[in-house]
Amino acid sequence: MFPEDEKEPVSAADPEISDVAAPESDPVTDLEADVAKWRELAIRTAADLDNFRKRSARDREDAIRYANQGLLEDLLPVIDNFEMGMQAAAQDKSSMIYIGMDMVRRQLNDFLGSQGVVEIPAEGEMFDPNRHEAVSQEAGEEEGRVLRVHRRGFMLRDRLLRPATVVVAKAMVDNEEGEG
Repeated sequence: MFPEDEKEPVSAADPEISDVAAPESDPVTDLEADVAKWRELAIRTAADLDNFRKRSARDREDAIRYANQGLLEDLLPVIDNFEMGMQAAAQDKSSMIYIGMDMVRRQLNDFLGSQGVVEIPAEGEMFDPNRHEAVSQEAGEEEGRVLRVHRRGFMLRDRLLRPATVVVAKAMVDNEEGEG
């Protein structure tokens, strides 16, 4: 026989072994705990998957709704230049150039409307920093009211495509108060 085969039986009271050996537990209790752990993990995973599906569907819908945003933003300066041409052609509203340009303007407006683009109301409205960009102030009757529009602003459904560039009224200061 080999000397290694003649080992003494190990007891739980042995201080060297007591840290390593765990007391035996009930296998049914261990299995129930594992089942509860895996059940909770399955429920959380199912909820995460459901949230992922909803988020993906929402992102897909947004991508479809706003897919043309870059194109429309690039088109706005062209429309601005076209509007300046319309103003010049408006000198003679009976000319064929003006009539043709007016037809194109209507087609552009119809196209923008079909894409969900709407003009931001500005002139005469109260200044809204979320929709208007103030380039200057002038004396006016009611402070904060938009006096003129330099460049039209547009919304793409519920998103700002471009703010309206406006001149805003500031409160008039009486000369008597300034001389005090």
